[in-house]
Amino acid sequence: MTAITARLADGVASIPAADWDACAGNGNPFVGHAFLAALETSGSVGGRTGWQPLPIVIDGADGRPAAVAPAYAKAHSQGEYVFDHAWADAWERAGGDYYPKLQVAAPFSPVPGPRLLLRDPALGSALIGALESVVDGNGLSSGHVTFVAPDQVPLFEAAGWLIRHGTQFHWTNDGYASFDDFLGALASRKRKAIRKERAAAVEGLTIRHLTGAEITPRHWDAFWTFYQDTGSRKWGRPYLTRAFFARLNETMGDRVLLILAERDGHPIAGALNLIGGDTLYGRYWGAVEEVPFLHFELCYYQAIDAAIARGLKTVEAGAQGEHKLARGYAPVPTYSAHYIPNASFRRAVADFLAMERDAVAAEAEYLDELTPFRREG
Repeated sequence: MTAITARLADGVASIPAADWDACAGNGNPFVGHAFLAALETSGSVGGRTGWQPLPIVIDGADGRPAAVAPAYAKAHSQGEYVFDHAWADAWERAGGDYYPKLQVAAPFSPVPGPRLLLRDPALGSALIGALESVVDGNGLSSGHVTFVAPDQVPLFEAAGWLIRHGTQFHWTNDGYASFDDFLGALASRKRKAIRKERAAAVEGLTIRHLTGAEITPRHWDAFWTFYQDTGSRKWGRPYLTRAFFARLNETMGDRVLLILAERDGHPIAGALNLIGGDTLYGRYWGAVEEVPFLHFELCYYQAIDAAIARGLKTVEAGAQGEHKLARGYAPVPTYSAHYIPNASFRRAVADFLAMERDAVAAEAEYLDELTPFRREG
């Protein structure tokens, strides 16, 4: 049997884009070279951010990466959206150092997708073994892989990792030709409520969809103001730098959809989306003027309009938000995988996850009954 050797790279930006993307594919922009490298070169990760890039690479026989994982040494648990603060507290009260930990993720992006990026599909288990070796060899408390694509969960289960369940709300395009076609699938009362919301939200405003070269520095300056306001209220400080958005536009502008609401030619609110292979991913939103229902309009309804126009199958509008249910977004399961070497700590976390899993399943079943779609009988 040929020995498999993994290595730690200095960052995604240190790896040729073509080599990384040969492993990542082009379906999910959040694991592509352009997105991850933009985080590094803009200073959004690295330095003193608590996200130290440590991508793990297995080279193939041709000398090029055959399997990679976007890994980070994390000095905190911020920007992950799968919350382990209670685990950290318990470990440190027992006398251990929970941080740094190993995190495999698309930073600041609660977007399900592949985390084992495989040009050679046979290397999935080997890449998981490399993650374990990094944790064990450096005496780390744990390794975490968040928002794992469902088809990769069995690989982590087979390796003995603990699987955590969660819920998000996604909109599914059931072959709709227009937004009105989508509304036709809803109960009458819900259709009326959405039409009323949309009319109120856009009164006196102009809505613009911009992508690629249509997005100018002026638009990014406006969106940066929106993002800072939302970030300071939600997280204490924004995760991303202004330079990140400029870099995003330079390297993957054709996959960016910026939806702006303007009053008298001046942007007052905006929502940033990334366009995937079959999915529109809503990421950030903000506003400098309070307008009833404008958040729903820009983040949910305009996203549906854009997905239908582009023939996309799904809209993923980020983490949490039961208010999405009434807007046609249905609950879907999400998964993360966790490697905990310490046997007693692992047992405690496993017990917690078993109880949490039952609660998540019961909640998802309840939430599914609240979707606005017409029901036979």
